[in-house]
Amino acid sequence: MNFPFYIAKRYLFSKKKHNAINIVSGISVCGVALATLALVCTLSVFNGFQDMVASLFTAFDPELKITVQEGKIFDSQNERIQLLRTIPEVAVFTETLEENAMVQYKDRQVMAVIKGVQDNFVQLTAIDSILYGTGDFVLHDSIVEYGVMGIELVSTLGTGIQFVDPLQVYAPKRNMKINMANPASSFNMEYLYSPGTVFVVNQQKYDSQYILTSLAFARRLFDYKSEVSAIELKIKSGYNISSVKSKIEKLLGSSFVVQDRFQQQADVFRIMEIEKLISYVFLTFILVIACFNVIGSLSMLILDKKEDVLTLRYMGADNRLVSRIFLFEGRMISVCGALIGIVLGLILCFIQQRFGIISLGGTNGSFVVDAYPVSVHFSDIFLIFVTVIAVGFLSVWYPVRYLSKKLLQK
Repeated sequence: MNFPFYIAKRYLFSKKKHNAINIVSGISVCGVALATLALVCTLSVFNGFQDMVASLFTAFDPELKITVQEGKIFDSQNERIQLLRTIPEVAVFTETLEENAMVQYKDRQVMAVIKGVQDNFVQLTAIDSILYGTGDFVLHDSIVEYGVMGIELVSTLGTGIQFVDPLQVYAPKRNMKINMANPASSFNMEYLYSPGTVFVVNQQKYDSQYILTSLAFARRLFDYKSEVSAIELKIKSGYNISSVKSKIEKLLGSSFVVQDRFQQQADVFRIMEIEKLISYVFLTFILVIACFNVIGSLSMLILDKKEDVLTLRYMGADNRLVSRIFLFEGRMISVCGALIGIVLGLILCFIQQRFGIISLGGTNGSFVVDAYPVSVHFSDIFLIFVTVIAVGFLSVWYPVRYLSKKLLQK
């Protein structure tokens, strides 16, 4: 066994001459453990929120979305686009068209995003899981066109879930200047009726702006024929989405952009990643402060073990060996604190996942979830362990070498 490590282990677990040293050593381990526990819990909560947001987007966003590199629309009859229908990995292929329009209901007006989709949109996404109301997800029939609105947009317009009077939807005519003598003639106007249902994504971007309707309605309103703003795909089970995405990118070339669900919501997830990084950095600073306790503990231990060091020097030990003993001592405190903190952090995360003991503090139904969501990623646990060990080792290296020379001179 390594001799400095053996002596350091004896020093760590044996009783010291002065009880205060035992207390300070215990405080040092607790300080590192608490900082580690805070890192585990905080990063796991951020992971929980990310997973929760991703699950909400899953019900609205497609697995893969294809848009044009330049501009807003492209022709869906493009040969390369049509080749996508023949790819064996594709389970659902649907065309969509999104544009802004003004929506009026009685005396209320608001700007909204009209998203025209094909009838197989239900097969593309889990839209049924976020619908509320007595009706069904219907886009059109032989008589009228229907519009499925977000819950916040329903509140803004004051329509209610089941409205009788139709929505009036206005959009400027393409390639036509506004006639100042008769401005109304410069706009297309169509009606949308209620199918008796609304969607709730719990994201303001969708709930306060979007209206889902048929692709034919959107093309008629915006004066398009075969143009689309996106092609949305669902991949067959058993296939890797990243691999299929790469295959489609090669097929379409640089003129098109292929995005998975996370890339479609890049801004949201980037903000969450930045918040997670900032929390990690701040908690690492707290860990550095906690390591000052380790330095204080080692200083007291060095003074307490002066006689032992003198005996070791009579036996031939040099300054380097003496320094290594106390370096191992500081490292063992860091390792013990890291392991205790990780174990306690995982236990707390498990309790929160199972019982939700820490709530968000709102009334029932005011948040998507009642308690803080938690998701433990073992890549984060590994990062935390490496961080604690690195900070602990670096924080004691210079102080121990300096103190052992100054306080233990022959």
